[in-house]
Amino acid sequence: MRLFQERGYDKTTMRAIAKEAGVSVGNAYYYFAGKEHLIQGFYDRIAAEHQAAVRPVLDQETDLEARLAGVLRCWLDIAAPYHEFAAQFFKNAADPDSPLSPFSAESEHAREAAISVHREVLSGSKSKVPEELREILPELMWLSQMGLVLYWVFDRSPDRARSYRLAVRGARLTTRGVALARFRVLRPLVREVHELFTDFLPGMTRTEPGGAKPDGEPDPA
Repeated sequence: MRLFQERGYDKTTMRAIAKEAGVSVGNAYYYFAGKEHLIQGFYDRIAAEHQAAVRPVLDQETDLEARLAGVLRCWLDIAAPYHEFAAQFFKNAADPDSPLSPFSAESEHAREAAISVHREVLSGSKSKVPEELREILPELMWLSQMGLVLYWVFDRSPDRARSYRLAVRGARLTTRGVALARFRVLRPLVREVHELFTDFLPGMTRTEPGGAKPDGEPDPA
């Protein structure tokens, strides 16, 4: 992490990392196939630390807005030491073909860990959620968190104060959206928004048996 911060992601080589770690290059490649895999380890560590940090919030709060705001604030707290690094390597993570993308197959483990937090945010709240939306709402909540992460990367306010305010206001808006989703007439809209993301976001596309996408188009792969 120090080398990435000092030299930037692109200019940091596995050889340099191995040297700083005091191991041979071959030994470094034995554990990590490349520096991209080191970042995946970083993603997994952040996800694990976040899952631990949210426990006091999720164990005590039942109000959906308070639960979600607490979870988002916890993520900002956990990620704070890595802000400079995140800004440096974002151009790589923003590439849809990069394994560093949060939507890549390589990031699936960390992505699922993050979505599981939002499942618990929803299931442990006192808010009533239609059964047909219980599976898709956590994914939409995670996507809204990705919007917060993107803002945080570029946030230059003191102590990322604007990101914390965005987390609180975003939690309030999401909670209102979940409340509105109780109305039967709005449920198809929620499902359509979810389908839009799963059809077109890399890594979230779901392929039907026979190699067809959910909308019936053939899978270009």
